[in-house]
Amino acid sequence: MRPMSRTGANPVLVELTRGALVESVHRGAIAVCDASGRATLALGDVEAPVYPRSAFKMMQALPLIETGAADAFKVSAKELALACASHSGEDFHVKTAARWLKRLGCSERDLACGPHLPGNEAAARRMQRGRKEPTRLHNNCSGKHTGFLCTACHMGEPVAGYVGVEHPVQMRVRRAIGELCGVTPEAMPWGIDGCAAPNFALPLKALATGFARLADPSGLSSARAAAASRLMAAVRAHPLHQSGTGRSDAAMIAAATGGTVVKIGAEGVYSAAIPALGLGVALKIDDGAGRAAETAMAAILVRLGVLEGSGAAARSFTAAPIRNWRGDLCGERRPAAALA
Repeated sequence: MRPMSRTGANPVLVELTRGALVESVHRGAIAVCDASGRATLALGDVEAPVYPRSAFKMMQALPLIETGAADAFKVSAKELALACASHSGEDFHVKTAARWLKRLGCSERDLACGPHLPGNEAAARRMQRGRKEPTRLHNNCSGKHTGFLCTACHMGEPVAGYVGVEHPVQMRVRRAIGELCGVTPEAMPWGIDGCAAPNFALPLKALATGFARLADPSGLSSARAAAASRLMAAVRAHPLHQSGTGRSDAAMIAAATGGTVVKIGAEGVYSAAIPALGLGVALKIDDGAGRAAETAMAAILVRLGVLEGSGAAARSFTAAPIRNWRGDLCGERRPAAALA
């Protein structure tokens, strides 16, 4: 796997206007693949490895089901969606994670992720007004970490150190991702994510292929196909547990057709699995801007025909108004020519 490259050669995917001029642009790369690994669309360098960050949490959750842990601890569909989540720290997210931990015989102290204020502004303000400190349950990755703990408990493995790259929990995760995406697991570079778990890098084309296989699991083993279908159904049924109120993930899942599931990640990564088309999508914005990733993903879903271009959900990202502090309309955020 060749080194990561950010040479500026990727096309402009998103632009921001002010008045009659384009004021800012965001470059990036996008891969749309089917389950065979064939790219039906490739813009920019789709062979350079990227850290998917939170965009591949559904893949990280596969061993939770494959090991039998989810069934052993009676993990609900909402809890499965939370395991795939970068949630906003709203009350229902925190309570869902806490109840799940209690069934495991674990507590918030067992979570390796650090505390931070809720991503939901209203929830954060309520905490600040009440002079309450956030806990690890408020961390946007607390559901993923509870899933890791659930697997360790079921397999009789140490709870302490479950985020270590050599811990059996993470070795299973690495193997599942590599197998799904067609990459040798040991060849994937890794770094420490914001939540302290390992994050494994792979090319955008491989990542898109992995999501195509979640969308169309017919070529997978029966156990993995069942796990993929169960996670897809959970996220589709409970998009707010996978993201939060007012979030782009929830808005696009609710508006898109074809069983489409999307997931945003840090540093401008976004992924999608589209069962009706048997396709997977992976994109990375070079400068890491989440606003550009949202616009690019919405534009791709419109282009693929699973999101209505004239609908409110699509236009909130593909013709996103830019306003000043007085509320005046100053410009818009929109797809650039490469995505038009």
